[in-house]
Amino acid sequence: MKKDFIISKIEASQDGAPFIYVTFSDANDYKAGGEKQQNPFGPNMMAFTSPEDLMKNLPKMMSNISRMTGGGGVPTDSPTFKMSMKEYEDIGIKVGDKVTIEIKKSENSGI
Repeated sequence: MKKDFIISKIEASQDGAPFIYVTFSDANDYKAGGEKQQNPFGPNMMAFTSPEDLMKNLPKMMSNISRMTGGGGVPTDSPTFKMSMKEYEDIGIKVGDKVTIEIKKSENSGI
């Protein structure tokens, strides 16, 4: 399976480790940075319009708690890859670049 993506965000690891988080957006759904709607309360806040909405989104909110406290990468629904600084420098990618991600099933089914 091959799929085209646009690199939407590149961030350094928050704990100072030598890693980079690269976030991809679907090439068909990508909006340039100026066109995105940002939450005025910050990226970790979720808005609710009713108690039912709160209960429906509670599992998603709970799964993001560890990320909000620094326990992981960037909270997002987009695919995010963690790569070393060397891999990042070797690839030479930047925000807005179009990339293709290919997934293949390994011939070896055992571990």
